[in-house]
Amino acid sequence: MSCGHPHDIDCRKVLDAVFLYLDGECDGTQQNLIRAHLDECSPCLREFGVEHEVKLLVARKCGGDRAPDSLRANLLVRLRAARVEADATTSELSAE
Repeated sequence: MSCGHPHDIDCRKVLDAVFLYLDGECDGTQQNLIRAHLDECSPCLREFGVEHEVKLLVARKCGGDRAPDSLRANLLVRLRAARVEADATTSELSAE
């Protein structure tokens, strides 16, 4: 996909990164490049709009489901155990 004009970032790369951009997971430089590309490339902007609508639809239809409290508690226990294990490993390596 291309509008026929040269860009700082290739159309395919922009479209591959569109969900990262929508989720705010791009670094500042990548965000600026994608935003500038979308400002000057109407085919990519249209595709971006479709992806944005899909993301909103999924959030609307699936975003209200809440994980059970037991899942959260189980995850916290496992995270604490992993942290203790990592700290112990770090301490052992420091002692060597």
